Amino acid sequence: MRAVFDETLITGNALIDGQHKELIDRINKLLILCENDKPAKREAIRLLDYLIEYTEFHFGEEEKLQEELGYPGLAEHKKKHEELRETVKVLYEMLEEQEGPTDAFVTQVNKNVTEWLYHHIHGFDRSVAEFAFMRENESRL
Repeated sequence: MRAVFDETLITGNALIDGQHKELIDRINKLLILCENDKPAKREAIRLLDYLIEYTEFHFGEEEKLQEELGYPGLAEHKKKHEELRETVKVLYEMLEEQEGPTDAFVTQVNKNVTEWLYHHIHGFDRSVAEFAFMRENESRL
């Protein structure tokens, strides 16, 4: 299953939406590798690193934006980000224990990364975008 960025994932913040598209692209690169008959462990680890490097950048940008906005849910949002970091540790362990990415690894990427991202964007990120919109348009409300 590939991740898809569609209109339901648009938060209205162009910077964050662009970063979400990039995250989905990186998830898909990992999943595409895993579709190979014999995906290489080293390449899977490299792509997981690539995904996590960008995820860390994105989380930093989101948290900085929330700090600037005075977003009241920042602490909870940071906890959700930490959940994904813990998930990735498990994925690394799975790769280390196997010769390469297995079907179980792909299942975990889809369930615990792709689905997590969708849920996170629909809930947490959208609420930040709504908060930002309300702050920016207080005079019109």
